Amino acid sequence: MSETTKIIVVTTPGIPGKNVVRTLGLVRGNTIRARHVGKDIMAGLRNLVGGEVTEYAKLLAESREQALDRMVDQAEELGANAIIGLQFQTSVIMGGAAEMMAYGTAVVVE
Repeated sequence: MSETTKIIVVTTPGIPGKNVVRTLGLVRGNTIRARHVGKDIMAGLRNLVGGEVTEYAKLLAESREQALDRMVDQAEELGANAIIGLQFQTSVIMGGAAEMMAYGTAVVVE
């Protein structure tokens, strides 16, 4: 995403105070990440004593950001200035690897 362009991204079907003047279509971004054996060991130990598994929380946060960035890039290519209806979805690809997908509708708002 360029530094001068700001795309509004919302989970709602509209943006208060803005009118959708053109719908450009579905945009999406995804990433597939694999776990790291060292982090698995730490997460396993943390699972024994309880508490937040920060190793996986960080991995998921990075995955969400990368998927979101890729979706925004696709919207910019279409000429959008907003994305409405943002959703995230995850799925297991294989043991130890998962996909994070962000998707929404690219629109032009005024």
